This record gives sequence, C-alpha cells and structure tokens, in this order.
Amino acid sequence: MKTESLRSKVLDTLIRIEKDQGYSHLLVNQELRSGDISPKDEALFTEIVYGTVQQQITLDYYLASFLNRKKTPDLWVKVLLRMSMYQMVYLDRIPDHAIIHEAVEIAKTRGHKGIASYVNGILRTVQRRGVPSTASIKDDATRISITTSHPKWLVERWIQQYGKETTEAMCRANTNHKPLSVRIQPLKTNREEIMQEMAESGFKVRPSFFSQQGIIVEEGKVLKSKWFKEGKLTIQDQSSMLVAEILRVQPGMHVLDTCSAPGGKATHIAEKMENRGRIDAYDLHSKKVKLIQAKANELELSIIHPSKEDARNLQRMYQKGSFDRILVDAPCSGLGVIRGKPEIKYHKHEQDIERLSLIQQEILETVASLLKQEGLLVYSTCTVDQQENEHVVRAFCDKHPSFEVDQTFFSDLPRPLRDSAGVSEMGLQIFPHSFETDGFFMTRLKKKWVK
Repeated sequence: MKTESLRSKVLDTLIRIEKDQGYSHLLVNQELRSGDISPKDEALFTEIVYGTVQQQITLDYYLASFLNRKKTPDLWVKVLLRMSMYQMVYLDRIPDHAIIHEAVEIAKTRGHKGIASYVNGILRTVQRRGVPSTASIKDDATRISITTSHPKWLVERWIQQYGKETTEAMCRANTNHKPLSVRIQPLKTNREEIMQEMAESGFKVRPSFFSQQGIIVEEGKVLKSKWFKEGKLTIQDQSSMLVAEILRVQPGMHVLDTCSAPGGKATHIAEKMENRGRIDAYDLHSKKVKLIQAKANELELSIIHPSKEDARNLQRMYQKGSFDRILVDAPCSGLGVIRGKPEIKYHKHEQDIERLSLIQQEILETVASLLKQEGLLVYSTCTVDQQENEHVVRAFCDKHPSFEVDQTFFSDLPRPLRDSAGVSEMGLQIFPHSFETDGFFMTRLKKKWVK
C-alpha cells in the first residue's frame, strides 16, 4: 500500500472515532480485516491510530502554539495535523520530511492548494522550533492532564480519590502498551504444554499469577496462531480472568451471569465447571447475545445459555434462591480499560458515572434475592472510580444487612494482590499501573447465615 493511502486510512479512522464517537478497537479491527492494508503496514496503522487518540490532549496543547487562535481549522485538517505531529514527536523511525510530505499530499487531495500550504507551514514550523515545554505548568491536575492526555475533570476526580502520586502513575500507565494475555481452554490443553509449544514456535511467554489458565504473551503474533483456530486459546485480560477464579464455582452448579457479553467471563466460568451444570447468561442487546453464543461455540462449551434481557428484570423470571453463584459484571464507565480503548476518556463525563452507579445498584438490588443461602455473588467492574465500586458495594450492604463482604475473598486472592495498595474493606481495586493489566474492581458477597 502506498504510504499516502495508508495515512488517508488512518485519517478516516481517526475522524470516525472523534466525529461519530466510534470505538477505536472495533474500527481498527474492521480496517485490518478489510484486506486493504498490507500485513507489513498493519503495525504502523495501528500505532498511529491508537497513539494519536491516546495522546490527543498533549498533541492539541502542542498544536495550540502554532495555530491561529482566531481561525479554527476544519476537523479533518486538525486531525491531519494531530496525527502528523504524533509521528514527528513519538515515532523515531519515520523522518520528519516524509511525514510532512505525506500530510501535504493528503491536504492537496482533500482540500486545495491553500490548505496544503497551511499544513506545510505549520508542520515545518514544528520541525524547526520543536514542541513547547510543559515544565512551566504549576497546577498538578493541569500538568498531569496535559502530559498524560486525560481530561482535567477526571484527573481532579482521581486525585481526590487516590492522591496525586497514584493518579499520575495511573494516567501514565494508560498511555503505554500492556502485554497481551490469553487464557487456555483447559478441557483441550494445559498451560505447561501449550507454553512449551509456543516457546518452540518462537513466542516469548510467561505464566500469569492471576489465573492458572493465564498466559502473558510478550512476543509473537498469537492471534493468528493455530491455537486460536483450534479453540485452545482465547484473549482475556489478566484482571478479568480473576473473576471466574474468585467465584468459586464447581461442576454441576447453576450460575447466573447478569451482564455477560461478549462472553469472556461466562466461558471461563464454564471451563472452571468442566462444562457441567448450567450458566444462564444475559445481556441487554441482541447483537451482544450472539457474541456470547459465538464465544461459547468457539471454545466448544455447551452449558452456557445466552438470552436477551435487562438484568434489572431478572427477578421476575426466577424464584428466590435459584442460583448457587451470581456474577454481576456491571455496566460501567470503562475507565479501567483506557489503554485499549483510549477514546473512552474523552467520551465519558461525570454525569455518566452518576447514572451508571445507580444502574449498578439497581442490578444488585434485583438479583440479590436470587442467590441461595449458601451461595456467593461476585460484583465486578472494569473501572477505577470509587463511586462505581466501593460506594456501590457499601450502599448495597447498608441497605441489605443480610449481605456482607465475604472475608475469605481476600485470602483467596493471589498473594501479590492480597498485599496490594488496592485492597479495601469493600474489595479489591486493581490499578492499571500495578500489574500491567486493565484497571478492575471486584468483590465477593455472601448472605449472613440465618438460623
């Protein structure tokens, strides 16, 4: 593929992410599957798209020094400048003159000679002067916001919850790549065997301490490997794997997964149950229900029964005490998965957190009565906001004194997590900078025994 054509695809993808609030990972995967991008260009395409979105606030801070404040460029021009500056500042292997030439050619094609001259002038000035320093920014929240590309309201919120040091570490981690982790299908293989095969095929891998099924892939294109095609491996973040581990399922149990799509946790639970028993898995959207079934089929797991339903309606469908285990992997702000979905930090607002915390409480309220007396309920989210995590759990327990945090949950955790800074009386908060994982919260609740 011609370099200019590749950059044009990058530009189109970035515009869709910003203008249509598209999901970066879905749009990138869509382009890679289209066959229009050659295999040798896939890594560069992915790097420029994700990197530009990840560093957007920083790039806009840099660009502001070179733009005419009285005249705002069209969106496509601003995105073109942003992605070009990303390459100039963050990618060493591409010469500045090549980046500028390609940007100017795109501007000529999409605009006119005047716009091409405008783009050329700005980028050559950047090349000559360099980007402005952030050293003079005195306010901590403003400095962290600009240098790590996180909205200031979010930085201020996290500083209030966790302090400046943890907030800055979390924000910096969100701008870095994390290693890919995969989960074995234990009914088809075992971790030692498949890690040996991977090592012999040139992969660099190591075991995860989050789950006996987890493998961290440091080098190698595992997604195109035979193990995926054979259903022996599936992608799952390490923090997400921990959910099935602490649910303490056994073969033959009846399990409820209230917010199941795309099915990663449901299939892991089914594997832990040795594909014996029943898992009723629900999601609000029909398309997502199909994803659960597809994931179950891919891993050849037959005990998962996916259906479309709002988790807040499930109380009407079952008798009290129907389930041995319940998983509430609640809909949340997703602020723990910014590394993989960087646009989240620009699309979310404080009112979203307020709204979601109410939904989370409603789901817990609805399904609580469906748990057997000796059953266990795991509540989890992929966010790092206390209002969606500790506060939701505390409010639920205060309102339902028959429930409490299961104290054996903490002793069941792997030792590095047991001793981590994210442990509180309400559960475990995993920060994105602590173990090279997504940010994740989980806890385990049980009913107090009534004689």
